[in-house]
Amino acid sequence: MSEPWDAAPGNDPARPVPAEPEQKPNGSEPETAEASATIGTEDVLDAEPAPPVAAEPPPGGKRARRSPWNRGRDRVAVAVIMVVVAVTAVVIGVNSDNAATVAQVAATLPPGLPPAPAEVPGSLTELWQAPSSSTPVPIGEANNVVTADKREVLGRDPYTGTVRWRYSRDLELCTVALTGIKVDAVYRKDTGCSEVTQLDTGTGRRTAQRNGDAELGTRLVVDGSHVTTTGKKLLNTWRDDLVKSMEYGEVPVIVQPNKQPRKGCAYGTVAAASGKIGVIERCPGDPADRFTVYKATNDEADEPKVDYSTVLAGKNAKLVAMSGDFALIVLPEQKLLVIYGGDGLQKSAYPLDVPDADITQDPVGGVMTTAWTAQGMYWFTGSKTMAFSRDDLTPRWTLKNSVGPGVTFGEQLVVPIQGGLAVLDELTGTTIRTVGVDRHGYTGPVQLSSVGPVLLEQRGTTLAALK
Repeated sequence: MSEPWDAAPGNDPARPVPAEPEQKPNGSEPETAEASATIGTEDVLDAEPAPPVAAEPPPGGKRARRSPWNRGRDRVAVAVIMVVVAVTAVVIGVNSDNAATVAQVAATLPPGLPPAPAEVPGSLTELWQAPSSSTPVPIGEANNVVTADKREVLGRDPYTGTVRWRYSRDLELCTVALTGIKVDAVYRKDTGCSEVTQLDTGTGRRTAQRNGDAELGTRLVVDGSHVTTTGKKLLNTWRDDLVKSMEYGEVPVIVQPNKQPRKGCAYGTVAAASGKIGVIERCPGDPADRFTVYKATNDEADEPKVDYSTVLAGKNAKLVAMSGDFALIVLPEQKLLVIYGGDGLQKSAYPLDVPDADITQDPVGGVMTTAWTAQGMYWFTGSKTMAFSRDDLTPRWTLKNSVGPGVTFGEQLVVPIQGGLAVLDELTGTTIRTVGVDRHGYTGPVQLSSVGPVLLEQRGTTLAALK
């Protein structure tokens, strides 16, 4: 059957002309009488009744538009679209980052802890231990101990290890570090470590989040208000609120070319201090390793502002640490420790008496094993602990047969040794006494930290709390 049609009044001989509507007094609108008419039917569908004819509009009025959605097939189409939209929303929600995240914050702030004792106790007992493979060093802050393993970051009671808050994702952790009073957790996504979440150490509340371009195996180098990811081809630096401030190396998305100082370099060890990043570079065409210092921020995040870059006296160099304008570098071929100043010139050199195995390979993640106190910097070479001045990095003393760098616990320096801890005079390195610690057969490197009266030991992939 053909679509119904309307004819203009006066043009259809079969349609009577409707009577004029009666005018209402006082200028009101006229009442419209419903017009009736007859329509012929087509022979092909004369078995079907003719559809009713719509009423004529009032004189001078406009004919109402016919809705394009009043047919059955249109309503079906609308219903199908609504179902597709609803299903799509559910799928996106189920597969979103939030749906794959568990964030259980602490209901209240933890109670305060008493300070550490003035002297290291004569004996220490293990309170608890927990897996923490993603924390290179122990994390104790805001009356909490933080552990990180596989996919989750946990805030724990220092005395019992009881979990106070939890943050986990459906991604594997790359590394976790304390940055100021927050914790930065870096998760693996696809072929890199690109998902970064910042957590409050006291409550586990998420305070910032970003996507980055860190490489697999990255470590975080923290310097006050900035944190830098290590890598062989790219170093990324963020502010303490995770806003990117600098990229160095092979930038994934190049907006303008030729902003990076060199191409094709591979990076070794990395350190930072005073808003500056130092890196050992191995670049095509250089006769030896190169040491470069650049600023952690610039007007353009992909255009590094280099303080200086100098070719060193040998290959396989290691950047141990930076302090202010000074940088401490190992030259394995010459068995030397050299100190560079802020002008990029070598200030001094010292003979280095360590086994070749200690300094042959770059460390995992490109970060040397060091620790800092109010007075000194301590480097664990792999077989010895060496002490340096915090201000200018000049060597002070060496402790043999240690298993990690030293930290201050209370008012004394403690260094991990096989079977326990050595309590030392920080200025001279003289051993005051030793304290036995049962590590349950573990004999590898140990990193120390503390929170209140609780001493923390990172034993490989396990964190232990002692008191």
